[in-house]
Amino acid sequence: MRVLLLGGGGREHALALRLAEDASVTELICAPGNPGIAGIAQQRQVDIVDPSAVAALAVEEAADLVVIGPEAPLVAGVADAVRAKGIAVFGPSAEAARLEGSKTFAKDVMTAAAVPTARAYTCTDEVGTAQALDEFGPPYVVKNDGLAAGKGVVVTDDRAVALAHARDCGRVVVEEYLAGPEVSLFVVTDGEAAVPLLPAQDFKRVGDGDTGPNTGGMGAYAPLPWSPTGLVDEVMRDVVHPTLAEMRRRGTPFAGLLYVGLAITAAGPRVIEFNARFGDPETQVVLALLDTPLAGLLHAAATGTLAEHPPLRWRDGAAVTVVVAAEAYPAKPRTGDVITGADRPGVIHAGTVRRAADGALLSAGGRVLCATATGVDLAAARDAAYDLVRGIELPGAHHRTDIAAAAIEGRIAVP
Repeated sequence: MRVLLLGGGGREHALALRLAEDASVTELICAPGNPGIAGIAQQRQVDIVDPSAVAALAVEEAADLVVIGPEAPLVAGVADAVRAKGIAVFGPSAEAARLEGSKTFAKDVMTAAAVPTARAYTCTDEVGTAQALDEFGPPYVVKNDGLAAGKGVVVTDDRAVALAHARDCGRVVVEEYLAGPEVSLFVVTDGEAAVPLLPAQDFKRVGDGDTGPNTGGMGAYAPLPWSPTGLVDEVMRDVVHPTLAEMRRRGTPFAGLLYVGLAITAAGPRVIEFNARFGDPETQVVLALLDTPLAGLLHAAATGTLAEHPPLRWRDGAAVTVVVAAEAYPAKPRTGDVITGADRPGVIHAGTVRRAADGALLSAGGRVLCATATGVDLAAARDAAYDLVRGIELPGAHHRTDIAAAAIEGRIAVP
């Protein structure tokens, strides 16, 4: 099977590692890729949000399967263009990807499907935003209605900060705050059948103790020792299958990866958001524990044969990833600094480039590297991940020091 993987971040490096291990994959091509992917896949340049260009590349490479990593190409209709060429693609249509592309659309779908979620209002001016904020009270939750690379959400007790974020975004969704620990659940689906992966937890705030602004994610771990019994079955029954049924009813079935972001509240699981692709950095830990060959699973979803796929197999133990971020991230990160210590197994590239002159590895984004490790339990995996972090040299870099600590110490309480 010839596989074309679209994207060049940490999620795509993690996907490439597992796809390359699959014996059914005869050739792995990544566009555009990154320095970490360079050693395991051919790399091609393409404008990943140009549907016709990506479709042409898929035809040129005689791809049997196209895997779309980031959200922007999905919303742009890249999956539709590839499917129109008769090539199997893992990723939803542009219409179905609106579950991520528009918070308002996602709320409409959830309401129609009776999916448990937060009450919310879509607001387009300051008067409406202020009224919504006052109805729900603090903590205030304000979300950019469109794509924002994981940084479009503000959760704050400061009303002025909430209003300022709404002004910056223009069109926002204001929600009631959902109290309780958060869970990320990835679900592979062909539109009808749906297979859940291991639940994970990520860390959105930039600082220890969940302080500071939201980011694209500063670390993650799996599995969740504190997870309520039967959580996945409950989410599949009350969230995933009703959502997929509603998408089918609308004539826009969702096939690909449905990311369900949840808060485990006193009233039970509530959906915070849907995404239309693998989350980053949760992908790094979930795939590290998946024993089932990845390409076969994604191909089954892409070809409508997921119901025939064997049950998933999982490796024993746990996985932890810690993000090493550039100076000043998530504001305006500094780039162009030389990185050393990133050439070890487990160090996943998220925002790096090679300098043409001498081949030096440079920082090229806010989240630069993900130190990912497995172990017999969470404590062992966490120790191994931080050992990787300590071996990385990047001027001005910062990372959280508390990834998975609360879970290991039994400090996560489910209401």
